[in-house]
Amino acid sequence: MLGGRGLLASGAEPATALRADTAAWLPPGTHYRLSAGTASPLRLDNVSLPPATPVPGDAAVPDDPVAPDDNGVPRVSALADCAVEVTGDRRFRVLFGPGRGCDAATQFVGEIPPGRAPPHSHAYDEMVLVLEGEGVLHAGPGGHPLSPGSCVHLPPGRLHCLENTGRGTLRVLGVFHPGGSPAAKTTAS
Repeated sequence: MLGGRGLLASGAEPATALRADTAAWLPPGTHYRLSAGTASPLRLDNVSLPPATPVPGDAAVPDDPVAPDDNGVPRVSALADCAVEVTGDRRFRVLFGPGRGCDAATQFVGEIPPGRAPPHSHAYDEMVLVLEGEGVLHAGPGGHPLSPGSCVHLPPGRLHCLENTGRGTLRVLGVFHPGGSPAAKTTAS
């Protein structure tokens, strides 16, 4: 959630309160109701994962992390409850990921101090939404300015780096598929 307050309900389960800096994972096939509070608008960032790709001739894909969850119950994670992890001079908190309630993808909030990291790539698709701060995406020729609300898709293997050109922290919400560690990268040589 980016802002506002709301309730997430599913089946007979009690509704869960949502507020800024909380995330929800809705396993495929989950039936849910989302309602907004009355004090301020509900602001969300919604990311849909691709469906499981069955192997021809197989009846099911039993080890597929995007296969429907057994209980179909939404999971909620609060940023304040997530441990701070550090890679170089950057900090991040993983809201969901393998071993953290969602094997299909990883969702994290990252904090980038002023400066530029070395170019690198990842083995996964990555979506980045700028929450706070100013910066530049370096991916290919030239730089692309970033500000709050900017959204970037980085396909697997795409050489890139996010540069914080401001004086404060560049804060981003990232989601990548398949799941893994935000610190997993290959640097350019």
